[in-house]
Amino acid sequence: MSTTRAVWLFILALTAVRLSILATTDLAFDEAHYWMWSERLAPAYFSKGPGVAFAIRASTAIFGANEFGVRFWSPVLGAGTSLLLFYFARKLFSANAGLWTVLALNVTPIFNLGSFVMTIDPLSIFLWTAAMFTFWIAIERSPSFSWYWPATGLLIGLGFLCKYTNALQLISVLLVLALVPRLRQEFKRPGLYVLLALFAACTIPPIVWNSQHAWITLVHLRSRGSLDQGFGFHPSELLTFLGQHFLVYSPFLFAALAWAVIRSWRRVNHQLKVLFLMWFGLPVFAFYFFLSINKAASPNWDGLAFLSLGLLAIYFWQERLEGSLLLRRCAAAALLLGLIMSVIALETDLLRTFGFHLRRNDPSNRMRGWKSATAAVENIRENLEAKLGEKLFLIADERDRASEISFYLRDKRMEGLGHPPVYIIESQAMVNQFSFWPRYDEFVDAPIKATPAGEDVYSEEKGVNLFTGRSALFIRDGDKGDLPRNIRAAFQSTESVGTIEVRRYGDRLRLWQVFLCRGYRTLPL
Repeated sequence: MSTTRAVWLFILALTAVRLSILATTDLAFDEAHYWMWSERLAPAYFSKGPGVAFAIRASTAIFGANEFGVRFWSPVLGAGTSLLLFYFARKLFSANAGLWTVLALNVTPIFNLGSFVMTIDPLSIFLWTAAMFTFWIAIERSPSFSWYWPATGLLIGLGFLCKYTNALQLISVLLVLALVPRLRQEFKRPGLYVLLALFAACTIPPIVWNSQHAWITLVHLRSRGSLDQGFGFHPSELLTFLGQHFLVYSPFLFAALAWAVIRSWRRVNHQLKVLFLMWFGLPVFAFYFFLSINKAASPNWDGLAFLSLGLLAIYFWQERLEGSLLLRRCAAAALLLGLIMSVIALETDLLRTFGFHLRRNDPSNRMRGWKSATAAVENIRENLEAKLGEKLFLIADERDRASEISFYLRDKRMEGLGHPPVYIIESQAMVNQFSFWPRYDEFVDAPIKATPAGEDVYSEEKGVNLFTGRSALFIRDGDKGDLPRNIRAAFQSTESVGTIEVRRYGDRLRLWQVFLCRGYRTLPL
């Protein structure tokens, strides 16, 4: 059997397994929130472009608004990224290098999680890999113009619409063209400018949306990078950033990659392949390394860097592995450890088999207990509505809880076009995407009143609040103290009507408090 055929069979089988387990857990916070985006399509959103929303809308249109429908693209994109890297490694080095690339990639814990949970990362990684591949072919065919130039620009632009970090790929493109003498002539040819034009066209939707919404994404990104509090040197944050990579990329695999990149630096100006792969990874890593001097970045933020750096590591180690039995055994051990960590990351209950009990530190708890807790909320709402004889709207204390409840409600009961099934606490601050959807505290145009013919009626009334006088259920984390001021002040009375607790293997997954809030009156000025 040829290496290429073996890789295809491996990826197809692995993808089938991944598809089969998509519905085994509840959605994670971000998945539920992105699903809400997909139900309210827009040119951009509070923190990101529209790519993930349109992708989820496409899959749920086919498979329904369920866990499988939301997550469908994750394993498919994982398979696509694996195949792209295989063919790229085969083109650069050999089919054997491609095989090692696919194996190492698919035992890496963070990639396995990304091929299960549907966030912006599977889309971003796939499009980054595709753009890197097409750009290599474009410069390979230089000085002739080819469709790979516009294809690269389009792929970078689509990646930008999924994750704004993908724009850093333009820096990689410019660095490669500037650092390779024979490619500098491309600055005088149309290919690069067609690439840039297509990328620029893709930036129009989020730019237009942000211009209409106070450039909120820039404010958010500044806060996300912890730059709103000033910039300082914090060595512990930098160590945290680096240490997290050893955990989520598997210790031996990340150590081997880091060593290979360091040792390959001396060849960066002598081999085009090394230079290309190095500069398609370093800008992203350097950007988040710099930010982590102030506040540790999440290890998935710079994941784009390790696609090309991973190929560079394969190139560095391949000949050494073929010449050393010891290194081959070490490589096998590294792959095995990565596989074990990936399986445990996807199913932490396996640790119980060996006597380990994570309790509340279990990261998979993020994807458990939402459906049953939401069912309990619905039961409380139905009982109270029957008792009070009025319909109750729902408010949650945080975006994550509001998104999860919205997804798992059987009766979503939206109050109007574009309204979310669950609101967050009213606030004048723009805190997340909920701030831009219809809210229970907003005023709408007052209905036109009929007047007798010949009579003129003048009014300074600007609008009415349709929720005035109504009652709501407020759901919050049960470990918090007093009710938020914006809840106490906005309703005539509040009272606790229930506590929801979800337990698993004796451990508490969720503890929610539910309050009946009577007579909404809007916040006083």
